[in-house]
Amino acid sequence: MKKLVSLLLAVALLLGMVNLAAADVPADWEPFAERVTITVPVYDRSKAGYPAVDDNYWTKWVQTNFGDKYNIDVKYVAIPRGDVMTKYSMLIAAGDTPTILMEYDYPKVAQWANDGAMTEIDLDAFKAVAPTFYQAMVDHNQLGYTDINGKTYFVLTERPYYDTTFAYATFVRMDWLRKVGYDHVPANYEEQKDALNKMIEAGLCENPLSTGIPTAAYIANFGFRDFPVTEEGEKEWAMHSSLGTPAFPWYPTQRMMKRLNDEYHMGWYSSEFDLEKNSAGAATDQTQTDFINGKTYQYGGYIATNMPWLTAFYENNPDAELAVASPYAGVEEGVNTGCIRADNPFGMIVGFSSLATEDQLKAAWMLMEWMIQEENLFVLENGVEGVTYNLDENGLPVTVDYTGEEMLNHNNNIDMTCLVHASKKVGTIEQTIAQMSPVGLPQDFTQALIDNYYTLREIADSGKAYSDPVFAVAIESESEYSATLLSLWQEYYAKLIKCDPAEFDSLFAEYSQAFLDAGYQEIMDERLAAFEAGNTTRLPETVKAK
Repeated sequence: MKKLVSLLLAVALLLGMVNLAAADVPADWEPFAERVTITVPVYDRSKAGYPAVDDNYWTKWVQTNFGDKYNIDVKYVAIPRGDVMTKYSMLIAAGDTPTILMEYDYPKVAQWANDGAMTEIDLDAFKAVAPTFYQAMVDHNQLGYTDINGKTYFVLTERPYYDTTFAYATFVRMDWLRKVGYDHVPANYEEQKDALNKMIEAGLCENPLSTGIPTAAYIANFGFRDFPVTEEGEKEWAMHSSLGTPAFPWYPTQRMMKRLNDEYHMGWYSSEFDLEKNSAGAATDQTQTDFINGKTYQYGGYIATNMPWLTAFYENNPDAELAVASPYAGVEEGVNTGCIRADNPFGMIVGFSSLATEDQLKAAWMLMEWMIQEENLFVLENGVEGVTYNLDENGLPVTVDYTGEEMLNHNNNIDMTCLVHASKKVGTIEQTIAQMSPVGLPQDFTQALIDNYYTLREIADSGKAYSDPVFAVAIESESEYSATLLSLWQEYYAKLIKCDPAEFDSLFAEYSQAFLDAGYQEIMDERLAAFEAGNTTRLPETVKAK
């Protein structure tokens, strides 16, 4: 049915039947008798050349086509993407909690619910107002994620193709690979090591890779975990695997850091990677800067039609040739199993302010139901035909590089439409990738990104793509200790990479004990107790040892 609707929409667009008028919603909706104001968060990524996230053509379009029709003022609240919790904390403390609270990470929304900033909701009441949205949650098997501590607080948005991370890709210097004898990207770690060491020997670069002090708590150690996962390993997964707290004193992190230490001593990283600061004293994204300046072999990021760092790379390196790295490039027998972190099977976790009135709650639910209508979502994600997009021979939108009044904000307005889903999708996966592939570059990466998806699909189908546990109870020790543990992780990261290899194991043991003593042991104990009490998700059967 959805394919038929999409096809009919495409035909209608070709015939000029669909314009910027909004789609209809449940027939029993009536405008509020008195004006209702709702506040909606939107990420502020501080991207140069983009309009203000809380006041632009598309926020006004929502107001005109939704708000004015139902006597609702829709006000957007800018949330700095790099400092989400601080901004929310300030709003909550000031009594200005947004009507809608939403985040991708479960520990954050769990904290808001646990702290009383969110109101308990009735899913039957939500379903009555937003039947399409509710049914989407049913279709995506998300109702099991709506509760915490036995009470219903959340509704969930869609994350298309969640177990493949297809929207993220790492780009590598194919021209450098050719110069050291490779006609393909490295297919395993043995080839990767050989190629990078040859690049150093050939004088193509001083340090082929770039790193920096981690700014986030997540430790990317999935590839260094044993597979399949034993019964004891599932308990470890419940205790450690997290986006919100660094999983430091765990064997996969030890393996990962040992490899980084080896790579550092082979000359892959600058000896000053931990000292990079900008003029204001803040850490810079030196990994991106080094790649743009032609100093390093690779850099990764989320795919979008407009990718300023890729554009800047080609401007600085006009003769360069890039390729998409293989997901298998890090696989090494006995060290790296090639597992990857699947995203959560949901996008945004959405809750609602405990300060909201009944009318404000209903208005927020109406906005979500209105936005999930295909015609409205299409306009918000594509814009104006002939201005921000054109239609291809299949009737599908192709983004135009446009910077006028109607321009879309970051990644096709995703920070507005994330209220419905985590990434834009159009037709098949191939068509989705084609419409999100970067444009205006000397190379077309569409087919490479499609091939990358199918490689990731292969990994996921083998059981090697899985996510973190989701807890149905608040882990209070995480809220208490996470900031301290992130600071320790940042300190230990640099020291372990740079240390004498002969001292690595003893230092890791010493730092692990200090980490446990700083609160991590309490987190482990609390998470394990929740797991054993049945208050967490479980690993998929495809991941477990038989």
